[in-house]
Order: sequence, then C-alpha cells, then structure tokens
Amino acid sequence: MATNKNAQIRYKFLDEMLSDRHHFYDIHELTEKCNEKLHDADLPEVTRRCIEKDINALENSPFCAEIERFNCDGKRCLKYANPSFSIFHKELTNEERNLIAEMLNTIGQFEGLENFEWFDRLKSALKLEERPKIISFSNNPDLQNSNLLGTIFDCISNKVVVELTYHTFNDETQRKVVFYPYLLKQYNDRWYVLGAVEPDKFVCNFALDRIDEVKHLPEKTYCECPQDLSERFEDIVGVTLEKDKKVEHIIFWVSEKSYNYVVTKPIHGSQKTYKNEKEAKLREQYPNLEGGKFFSIDCIPNYELIRELSSYGCDMVVIEPNSITQEILKRIHCMINAYSIAFDNKNNSYCNKK
Repeated sequence: MATNKNAQIRYKFLDEMLSDRHHFYDIHELTEKCNEKLHDADLPEVTRRCIEKDINALENSPFCAEIERFNCDGKRCLKYANPSFSIFHKELTNEERNLIAEMLNTIGQFEGLENFEWFDRLKSALKLEERPKIISFSNNPDLQNSNLLGTIFDCISNKVVVELTYHTFNDETQRKVVFYPYLLKQYNDRWYVLGAVEPDKFVCNFALDRIDEVKHLPEKTYCECPQDLSERFEDIVGVTLEKDKKVEHIIFWVSEKSYNYVVTKPIHGSQKTYKNEKEAKLREQYPNLEGGKFFSIDCIPNYELIRELSSYGCDMVVIEPNSITQEILKRIHCMINAYSIAFDNKNNSYCNKK
C-alpha cells in the first residue's frame, strides 16, 4: 500500500466521491475528478492505473472498505456499499459545535418540512441544546409543494442533475426538462428554483408550486453555474428576467400618503428621489400631481415590476416610459371592467364616470 503523502491525499478525494450518494462515478471519472483536485492543490496528476491501485488499497487492511461495482447508464460505476462509511473521522471542537448550533437556529424555519429530516437528525446526533430563535423569517405554511424545498435544497447542495416535471398556471400540460439547480429564492412568500435547462444551458426559474415531480439523474455530470446569480437580480424586481429586454429609466410620482412607504422600502435598489431643479421641472410638466414626491428607478421591466407599481393604486403614477404607463392603464381598465361585470353597473358609479 502506498504510504507517501500524495497517496493519502488521493485517498481523501476518493473517499469523498465513493461515499457520494448523489453521483455515480466510473473509474475514468474518478481519475478525472481526482486529477482536478490534485491540480488545484498544485500536486502532480496520476494515471487511471494509479487510481485503480488506490481503490484496491482502500479495500484492503487497514481501511477494509466495502466497494460496490455496478452498471448505470452504460458505465461501470463504483461506490461504498454503505454511504455513511468513511476512512476519515474527526471530532468537532466546542467552538465548531456552537457555530453549528447557531446556524441551525438561523435556518430553523425549515423545521418540519418534508425531506428536511436530516435537520433533526443532525441536531440529535450532535446533542445540541435547544436555543430560542432570535431571527424569524417569513413563512407560508399553506404553500403548495413546500415539501420540494428540502428535495431541491439537497440537490443544489450535492450538485445533482434532475429531471423536472412541471406545468404552468395557464396550461396544465406536463412538460419535462433536464435541469441543473443552482439557487432557491423566495419572493412574495413563494419559492423559486433557478438553474440551467438543457440543451442550451439557459438559466431560468421555476416556481416550486408549478413543479409536479423531481427525478434525480445521478448518472449525469453536473454543470456549474456559468454566471454570478447575484448579478442577475441587480436589474430586476422579483425573479423573472425576460430575454432581450433592456434596463429602462422609470419615473413615477408618489402621493404624500405613500411617500414614506416608498422611501423606507424602495421598489428597486436604484431608486432615487428628484430634488431641486429636476423636481421643479417635473412639477411644471405635471401640475395636476399635487404634493408628493417624484422618484426614478433603473431596471428591466417584468411582471413583478408592473404588479408592484400597480399595487399603490391612485397613490402612484408612472410618468415614463410610455410602455409601462400603457401596461398599467390596461390593468386599470381590466379592473374597471371586472367590477362593472361583477356589480352589473348598478352599484359601481365610479366605473361610469368619464
């Protein structure tokens, strides 16, 4: 058995891959992955024959690892018979235990969700003391498919490729896509998963309540995210980034009644308040908008933005650009028509005013 330092390092890398219950590797992939890690550590790469000898060494004394060999998707794969087995064991320090306890308390809003059983098992195994929560997150207990939160969290954590079966709000037809999950994001009390879709690896999002099934594809190689997803949200409100749309400079007026709400909770990070000469010019252009304040934001229009701007009703008026103004006017007309139909034009005198 090899005893040099590099062999011990390779054993560590192989130990991680052989115990990975989310991915299946054949000898070629084990060699490739191991060489990637060796390269990152500025160590010399090795041959497939060397990896085969390392695996034989793991199966013999003193490690005595039980390694299964099986066929999957045309490949001869290898893994530990017991996924919990490892040739390395390390006790946590008190400081590490305390940090983990605080972390578990912070993400405590996931407790009780299906597929997050590991959360309770981890606390029990570490014998962590119960502590009162000091941070409370928004949570929708009636969210449809909330059980998928734990499933997709697990897939992202372990870089698992999946097949999503989903449908849209407007069409109940089920569709299937091969999906590389990257990020779970909450917006307006709904959860979304962002990731890349085959074959073009286009990054998009799916609402969890529109997903019907998540099937693991452990035989497929995970594709890392090609972009910084934090930058994806810099130019939008919500989660929807529409293709071929550019950043718009949006100007709107807010009444005195809602002014403080918009100031303390900006619609977008780029929000600015017009003052001095710029404000005077806008008041000259729009003399009927009395009091209040004028604001601007720079972002890409999407469904969430239009809904947010419309939610203020008569306390907000979008001045520019005309495309967004017209979109909001369409919504207003649709609301008037809906109320007119609902009340049969008898009790809705406002709808009949010109």
